[in-house]
Amino acid sequence: MSTPRALARAWRAFAASALADVRARPLHAALAAVVLGLLAGPRAPVLVLAALPVCALFGRRPAAALVVAASVLGGGVLADARIAALDRTALTERLGHAATVRVWLLEAARPRAFGGRTAIVRLGRERLLVRTSGGVTWPRVGVGQELAIEGVLQALRPADAWLRPRNVHAVLRADRVASTGRARGGAAGMLDRVRERAQASLDRGLPPPQASLLRGMVLGQDEALPEHTRDDFRTAGLSHLVAASGQNVMLLCALVFGLSALVGLDFRARLLLALGLIALYVPLAGGGPSIQRAGVMGAAGVAATLAGRPASRWYALLLAAAVTLALNPRAVEDPGWQLSFAAVAAIMLLAAPLAGRIRRRRLPAALAEAIALTVAATIGTAPLIALHFGQTSLFSLPANVLAAPAVAPVMWLGMAAATIGQVSTAAALPFTALAGYPLAFVAWVAETAAHLPHAAITVSPWLVALACIGVVLAIAWPAARSPRAVVVAGVAAVALVVSRPPARVLPPPAGLRVTFLDIGQGDATLIQDRRTSVLVDTGPADGGVVARLRRAGVRRLDLLVVTHAQADHDGGAAAVLRAMPVGMLLDGRDGVHEPLGLRMAAEARRRRVAVAVPEAGQSLRAGRIELRVLSPAREAPDEHAGADPNDRAIVAEARVGPFRMLLTADAESDVLATLDLQPVDVLKVSHHGSADPGLGALLERLRPRLAAIEVGAHNTYGHPVPATVATLRAAGVTVYRTDRDGSVRLEGQGDELTVATHA
Repeated sequence: MSTPRALARAWRAFAASALADVRARPLHAALAAVVLGLLAGPRAPVLVLAALPVCALFGRRPAAALVVAASVLGGGVLADARIAALDRTALTERLGHAATVRVWLLEAARPRAFGGRTAIVRLGRERLLVRTSGGVTWPRVGVGQELAIEGVLQALRPADAWLRPRNVHAVLRADRVASTGRARGGAAGMLDRVRERAQASLDRGLPPPQASLLRGMVLGQDEALPEHTRDDFRTAGLSHLVAASGQNVMLLCALVFGLSALVGLDFRARLLLALGLIALYVPLAGGGPSIQRAGVMGAAGVAATLAGRPASRWYALLLAAAVTLALNPRAVEDPGWQLSFAAVAAIMLLAAPLAGRIRRRRLPAALAEAIALTVAATIGTAPLIALHFGQTSLFSLPANVLAAPAVAPVMWLGMAAATIGQVSTAAALPFTALAGYPLAFVAWVAETAAHLPHAAITVSPWLVALACIGVVLAIAWPAARSPRAVVVAGVAAVALVVSRPPARVLPPPAGLRVTFLDIGQGDATLIQDRRTSVLVDTGPADGGVVARLRRAGVRRLDLLVVTHAQADHDGGAAAVLRAMPVGMLLDGRDGVHEPLGLRMAAEARRRRVAVAVPEAGQSLRAGRIELRVLSPAREAPDEHAGADPNDRAIVAEARVGPFRMLLTADAESDVLATLDLQPVDVLKVSHHGSADPGLGALLERLRPRLAAIEVGAHNTYGHPVPATVATLRAAGVTVYRTDRDGSVRLEGQGDELTVATHA
């Protein structure tokens, strides 16, 4: 028989089997219809109507068809009504005005990339995001305490879309934050006190870095983690271990399942024990929205793992989806929600066959189950991690498998310490001390995996998904020759490849190429000449500079320049040093010690990268690219202690043949006017286009043909200011800006410059 006929026959058999499953389980179909309505109702109502003809599949069972139809419509109506209720706000008339308010802190404050902090608070019935700058002192307060804040209420901007799934209605830009000394009462206050005692217990007997990691793994509180530790876990694909996720709950339960099996508990007892542990864990971790979702998903995962029939497992997952979406239909937009469901679905599909195969290797049953859960969850979440974070770890799977045996003891000992600490924090000390050993092992796995060559690579999420589908088919359908496997793999491959082809990688330029990289609110300027590459600044830590370099065809940097010690310029430097060989680092931190710069310096030492200190008059050459440092003049750090780092940033002129470009970092005209400046072809505009009264006079000296403003879309600073853009255009300069044009690429041949823009 010909291959097309065989595939068609396999497809008909697969469709008939699926149709029979749907008809045999109308309750499952009705619950799936509710989930479909909740997902599609507020986003694509036409999908709700398009789903109604599916009810005809029930044929001679009109009652079942009617229930499914009502479920789809009911889910859509419920989603619309729920979103309307969640969006209802009394703040509309107060937006844009000054406000002096008292609010309750709902989540621990987190540091911002450019200084200052953010925190979600409650004002009456409204949820707000408080945002401070680096000059505002944040008091030492915990969740559930009252704050007195003075600032301005602002509407959410497009860049604040991540706040909508969390039901935040406005941003309070704070100029002053103080504690009132008051704390919540009632049930919420009791949970606050439980959490505080748990935190104090987990801090006992461990140095601060290990204590913060233990709190992250047990309570999902990663805000106290050192930035380099958080980066290591992210790069190694282990960040789920320090977040309140359903997978974390499942890893906590894995040891309980094994111990239950050892003492001979029956099915019902194992189920009740696991569910009781989850019920204890949720309030212990603070009872916030993310841990509530983790609890629901963890309970679904327990039911999925222990239920006797596969149909019961999928019913549990559908019920969890319906509950979480009914509470908040926007939850599906949250990456945490997506990762939780993907992990549990993968566990349902893959954990049992994987555990069986591992047990046949004569490993203990408890260890086999823990490894199987970890592998399944890693496979299920890999495409979403690539989609949301722009990279995937080559060592995520082995790192997770290697860490798996240590994770459950950490969670169990930490849980015991937090529970016993409700009575006596001193009594919790032996448990935290014992947890320190597996905790150190997990940290070692993360650090080692993160610092292996090419630990994290940029790759299309669809290619990652395709690879994971292949693994799923190999595990779930071992007979790879089966027509069903061939059809599913073929359809998935075509759909994924057609829907989003992999990003195009540029070949090395034949001559000069300058790219102002779109990395958000920050600077990153790439200069290439044939196979020589120089990068000036790296943008913020979350700007994706490594991915941009890969797309530009860069595999090695001859020179990396960090102009000064601010997060929007040096934030991505450590990641660049990890990702590719660097010939030399020109370190412009000028004696300033801050976490991102220290991480960069440590990475340079680890990679044995030569480091130079800038000085006015210095000239560095890489191939035909020459970088002439104009500022700052070298002086002892105590001579400019407390000065604005922007004024001491590296200002340099880049030369390639006849081409001239002035790279100003954040130094504005009050600094630039004192330098020996010559006319240039291109100007990198200072400080993301901030207000600069001396810009007009500066342009008369420089006479650039083109100016580039490296700036983030919808940034909170108002950059670039209209006056700066108007001054540039009035001088006859062609202006490009990365917030609107994306990455701006210049190609030069002789006196000719061609410009291309792309996202």
